[in-house]
Amino acid sequence: MAAVADAAVPVAALRHKVSRPMVVAAVLVVWLVLFTVLRGRQTLTLAAADLTGLHRWLNDVNDSIGANRNSNPVFLYFFNEIRLVIDNLVTFVQSLISQPTGSRPVPQVGWLGVVGLAGYVSWAVGNWRVALLAAAGFTFFGLQGLWQESMDTLALTLSAVLVALLIGIPLGVWAGLSDRFNRIMTPLLDFMQTMPTFVYLAPLTLIFLIGGASAVITTVIYAAPPAIRITAHAIRSVPETTVEAADSLGATRTQQLLKVLLPMSRRTVVMGVNQTIMAALAMVTIAALIDAPGLGKTVVQALQSLDVGTAFNAGLAIVVMAIVLDRVTTAAAARTGARRAGGPFLKWRRPLLAAGGIAAAVLVYLSHTYVWAAEFPGDGTVGTHIASAADTATTWLQDHLSGLTNALRDALTNGLLNPFQTLLTDSPWWLVGATLVALGAVLGGWRAGVTAGACVGLLVGTGLWSDSMTTLASTAVATVLVMLLGVVFGVWMGRSAPADRLIRPALDAAQVMPPFVYLVPFLALFGATRFTAIVAAVVYAAPVAIKIIADGVRNVSESTVEAATSAGCNTWQIITKVQLPMARGALTLATNQGLIYVLSMVVVGGLVGAGALGYDVVAGFSQGELYGKGLAAGLAIVLLGVMFDRITQAAARRTRA
Repeated sequence: MAAVADAAVPVAALRHKVSRPMVVAAVLVVWLVLFTVLRGRQTLTLAAADLTGLHRWLNDVNDSIGANRNSNPVFLYFFNEIRLVIDNLVTFVQSLISQPTGSRPVPQVGWLGVVGLAGYVSWAVGNWRVALLAAAGFTFFGLQGLWQESMDTLALTLSAVLVALLIGIPLGVWAGLSDRFNRIMTPLLDFMQTMPTFVYLAPLTLIFLIGGASAVITTVIYAAPPAIRITAHAIRSVPETTVEAADSLGATRTQQLLKVLLPMSRRTVVMGVNQTIMAALAMVTIAALIDAPGLGKTVVQALQSLDVGTAFNAGLAIVVMAIVLDRVTTAAAARTGARRAGGPFLKWRRPLLAAGGIAAAVLVYLSHTYVWAAEFPGDGTVGTHIASAADTATTWLQDHLSGLTNALRDALTNGLLNPFQTLLTDSPWWLVGATLVALGAVLGGWRAGVTAGACVGLLVGTGLWSDSMTTLASTAVATVLVMLLGVVFGVWMGRSAPADRLIRPALDAAQVMPPFVYLVPFLALFGATRFTAIVAAVVYAAPVAIKIIADGVRNVSESTVEAATSAGCNTWQIITKVQLPMARGALTLATNQGLIYVLSMVVVGGLVGAGALGYDVVAGFSQGELYGKGLAAGLAIVLLGVMFDRITQAAARRTRA
């Protein structure tokens, strides 16, 4: 027995010494050794024009659905009816502000009425500053020569937000009141918010065809989760003592909801509306790939023809619309929270609002009655000048900075991206799969390993293993760069309050912009290459990672930092030995969010030469014979997202434990 006990001590000591990073390093070393021996074997490569049995079957399913769409009872009495209702809603909103109807050569409400309504509504729910911003922003759309495109985008966004809130707020209230329903909804919402925007397009066009109605339905599905989640959080955040007080006064459950829970969570719910609007705008622009009208269509066409000037002009309009909608809803939330405080001009607000309402009504009447008030004056010369300036700047950058940009692109591509991509695509599929499963199990536990194994098996089944590995390589490289930026700026912001106040507003503004917008400037700098998609993905994902790391560093106990300082540690030692190790939970969470954001942007980069799964999806929309392959690519993107999310979330939980 003594001998057994003595033998157990070294084993226990060995287990203690073998850390998780050492196991990860061992797995990677084994992978590299086997790669040198087995390189080029069983790589499951598929040519761009080739199809697998699954792809042909999906094509047949698409053809069958198209042939029986008007006879199959499920479509005839369910899906077609949903599409008809949404189509009528979209058509109605478009007829109000963007599209001519019947014999009218202009919409029901012309530009002057829309600008007046935008300013008045912004003032009513916010303040006079955002009212001026809204009026100026909407006028700018006309000056750009993009009035109708902007109003089409706004019409689709408003339609989607209306339906998303009608669905999301009741479900959020239910999830806030019921623990059981909340447990059911949470993993579903996690899954929906994990999927990149591209993924929603292909399967929904299979059911609802292409066009504005499908774009709105897709946007509703993408934008509803924030409304549900934030509303549920708002309801659950109401203090229990307040609810108990209402219960002791004899209030029924309905009275508690209407008189206590909803009024006290109003500000948070309005912030949920803000997030829903931002998600809807981002999705509506990407839905241009399924023939949704508006600014997104202009950007897509310009990107496909490498017309940087036109893309920049339309992208600028999208940014302005995002800023206006964000500022208005943010001001509405702030006003909701401060409404009870009042102010010296509160007594004048109602008369002024009444007068403003009359003025807005007059502008609507004029724009409805007179062509001069309905059609935006001018020929969009401002937009022409913006596009020309963007083209001139692009030419100058390419002429004078091409050496620097090409050197940067080649260094990262040849030094990091190509070797890692070769390692993934030239290794046997089962070797890469085994490595992913092992890494999942080591980092996240056996459940994460099982999830990784299931995702690997399904990725093989899609027939797009090589393209999936190419996308994985771009995602991994971009995520490494995101984390480098996140650590540098996050530590700076976490340690310096002035730096936080300086940088955080810029990060907040960056998170407002839809993904399409990020492609345009880097297309001008680097051309249509996969490097463009990687840089855009880094810039798109970095803000969320930086903010998470900054908050993690800031939350490290000051007494711990002071103790390290008193022990003689310098700044570098405090950061590397104290703050970052104690913020490792935030680092892991930042990696999780960075991966998801990067993946969504990398696949969007299929529009500018990123290739792989993003290209497969885009090609599936434009070439009917590749539809099944595009649908399978969407599934592969989902599988990559789920695998990344499960492993990193499990790793974050293990780190916190």
